[in-house]
Amino acid sequence: NVSCRGPEGFLITPAGVPYRDLSAEQMVPLALDCAPEPGGLRPSSEWRMHAAIYARRPEVSAIVHTHSPRATALACAGRGIPPFHYMIALAGGDVRCMPYATFGTSELAESAVRGREGRRATLLATHGVIAVGSTLNAAHAVAVEVARLERGTLLAFAVEIARLALFAFLACLECGTLIAFAVEI
Repeated sequence: NVSCRGPEGFLITPAGVPYRDLSAEQMVPLALDCAPEPGGLRPSSEWRMHAAIYARRPEVSAIVHTHSPRATALACAGRGIPPFHYMIALAGGDVRCMPYATFGTSELAESAVRGREGRRATLLATHGVIAVGSTLNAAHAVAVEVARLERGTLLAFAVEIARLALFAFLACLECGTLIAFAVEI
């Protein structure tokens, strides 16, 4: 889901409308300090998270929240993105993975705010990534770069696991305690 700050609060994507069918007129206006009014299109279930970020981060004017497969994989493993590549600077530093909170709740909103302290992106455990910026283009650029870093992180973890498995295999060969196993693909 996506939102942009406005003079009266913010505009957020509606719940249940496929992005390919979305028009600017369908964006849902919300005030920072109150719940959505009944009637019309419902805002994204993550409206509390967006409102909390805008309330606590006045420099943020846009938010992009995705459930990209790689972000979700890292978030399900409880892993953030370490500063292994210089492009992490676009996110403001390492991308933290915050503890689990149910989607759409004030607990998730608070977790998202805490995770972004001094950062422009954070992972939300078992959920996805949220990126912020001073403009919608800037927030989108952070989200895109974090997606690239997610891929690099997962590949680095895979290489490390393979390296450790190889060392374990060689150690077993050396001490004569090799145990045969099969992996089904």
